[in-house]
Amino acid sequence: MVKGGNVGLASLSEDTGSLMVSLGWSSASGDGDADVSVLLLDAGGKVRSDADFYFYNNPAAADGSVQLLGKTPTANGSEDRVSLDLTAVPDEVERLVVAASQYGTGRFGQLDDLRVTVADRTGEALLGFSIADAGEESAFIFGELYRRAGEWKFRAVGQGYETGLAGLATDFGISVDEEEDPAPADEEEPEETEAQPADGAATATATAAGTPETAVDAGPVVIPAPSAAAPVAVPAQPSGPDPVPARQPRGPRTAKKKITLPKVAKKSLAENDNWRQARLFPAPTLKSDREREMRATSVLLAVMAQVPEFGRRLTAGFGAPAGRMQTFTEVTLPNGDTPRRPDGVIRVERAGKLWTALVETKTNGNSLKSEQVQDYMDIAARRGYETVITLSNDVALEGSPLVEVKTDGRRKHKVSLWHLSWAEVAHQAQLLIRHEGVGNAAHAWLLQELLHYLHHENSGCHGFQNMGPAWVPVRNGIETETLCQGDERAVAVVESWERLIRQVCLRLGGELGQKVLPVQRAKRGTDQASRRAELADRLCEEGRLTAELRIDTTPGILAITADLRTGKLRTSIEVPAPEQGYPLSWAKRLVRQLAEAPADLHVETLVEGNRGPRGTLERLRPEPGDLLPKDGVPIAGFRLSLFKSMGSTRGNAESGFIRSVDEAVDRFYASVVAHLTQSGGPERRPARRAAAAGTAEAAVAG
Repeated sequence: MVKGGNVGLASLSEDTGSLMVSLGWSSASGDGDADVSVLLLDAGGKVRSDADFYFYNNPAAADGSVQLLGKTPTANGSEDRVSLDLTAVPDEVERLVVAASQYGTGRFGQLDDLRVTVADRTGEALLGFSIADAGEESAFIFGELYRRAGEWKFRAVGQGYETGLAGLATDFGISVDEEEDPAPADEEEPEETEAQPADGAATATATAAGTPETAVDAGPVVIPAPSAAAPVAVPAQPSGPDPVPARQPRGPRTAKKKITLPKVAKKSLAENDNWRQARLFPAPTLKSDREREMRATSVLLAVMAQVPEFGRRLTAGFGAPAGRMQTFTEVTLPNGDTPRRPDGVIRVERAGKLWTALVETKTNGNSLKSEQVQDYMDIAARRGYETVITLSNDVALEGSPLVEVKTDGRRKHKVSLWHLSWAEVAHQAQLLIRHEGVGNAAHAWLLQELLHYLHHENSGCHGFQNMGPAWVPVRNGIETETLCQGDERAVAVVESWERLIRQVCLRLGGELGQKVLPVQRAKRGTDQASRRAELADRLCEEGRLTAELRIDTTPGILAITADLRTGKLRTSIEVPAPEQGYPLSWAKRLVRQLAEAPADLHVETLVEGNRGPRGTLERLRPEPGDLLPKDGVPIAGFRLSLFKSMGSTRGNAESGFIRSVDEAVDRFYASVVAHLTQSGGPERRPARRAAAAGTAEAAVAG
């Protein structure tokens, strides 16, 4: 589409009740990012209340009409997806505006390939629109869906705002008061009191009155920085400052408080530590793969049906509407002379319409079988099912399908195929009960029991656990220098590495309640197969696997390097130098922040064109000035690194490579990165917008 163009959705597809809107962008440096928001507008072009504003801290509508699904990495950047159920949009809503904004000093002109794509529930793209004239704008309306004569249409807008999210929100009936800029980095931080607002927040009040169904508490809505943690519901105050702890980000006020589990477990009443707490889903008796698959499927589908927030979270991306969900296991379906029994069936009803899915489950690292999934695709097509969902320990990668299936183009009814990993299931459950909250305490307890079951050593649902048969031959070939470029086994190892990094992001993001995404660096237009082949050749030549993770609230990008020649894992982060102050004060402050970090932490000063001073934290603590270059050259930043021996086997055992990567990332984040995050890092500007001074290696993450 071209800017200003519009098209009726009914002319593009017969099934546009459920849509997937994807906003994408790329950055040559890998540092660019943006956050999606959706506004629901009435006939007057204004929001009815602040409940009509959906963003990173208010990601889903109670009626299921809007759900922000978060970011997924692509070959050159990232893609933010929004699930829209147009059949659930209230009648008084005339337009849905889809926008994105950058925080701090970020501008859309710094990003490449700005685009929006609209797909139907099967995932088939219906239309696309690219923005080529972005400049100094910090917020952009990509497009809007609007009603016209009873039909939904899409308009390609491409309108930017140099005033950011505040300017965009103001246009649609939200009054925004920006907070003052933070103090310079070299100044001492003032003592914080309860009257201080969240850092980098904007206070907004909806001016349009809401209907009784959508009304929320009167009073200001705080829009925190995109790296905000879980929303906290706080009643409106008649006057005076909002009595919340200093610098704690908050989300939009809601009429009903969400329930999350306490961080500290209640004291046990057991007489001794040998007593085992009764569990809703016992796992110790499971012995065979068949038993594990049956139990895991039943447990998951039962919790999905009983906890609407969780069931909706897992199925929204597959085109399911928000409605009454029922789940079934071991259902027999006719298939010629041999009936088939998929592991599960999901049925969602809304407004008299039925959405259905077949579920095929694998546990304990067992692979999906193409012929089995193909049978279910054929059965679904014949019986009018919307989708087939595969569920296994494996993590799906773009451009590398887990199973190959053929679709009959002559069939009018389309069936979509989606994959879900056990790591993603655990990630979503963790986000809900630890950070975002669910409707009541019983739902939180059910999710906690599900998590306990998934993490049990006998459940078989531990996520990606095996680097594959190519791992040992490739590692041996690198050690003996006999591995040649073009070896297909090296490509298989690169794919396994990408799956592992994806899983690390899911696990860490669930624990922190923050977005953790792999950074991908590739030339624009490079397809996934070519990119992985290039990385495989680099692995053969250099003997190293590299990855980068972008974590909200951190002052840099976390880099991971696995050197197969030396058997060492390196985790590192580059912290940019503050824009103000003196180098000696930077070094002192950095060492002070790392008071609890390991003594063997390597600290290196980054200077342009040469290697700067370096040493272990143990040596630098009494003399931080040793980090300053003797010739007085400008300092670009500091690199902090920890080294660890990596596992030798391909699996997740005590001596396994996968476990060693998990342990290295956990140790580095907890002992180093978390301290930088808590104290704001050497500079107090938003961490997600701070550009790193460079990377230790050319890193490409999965």
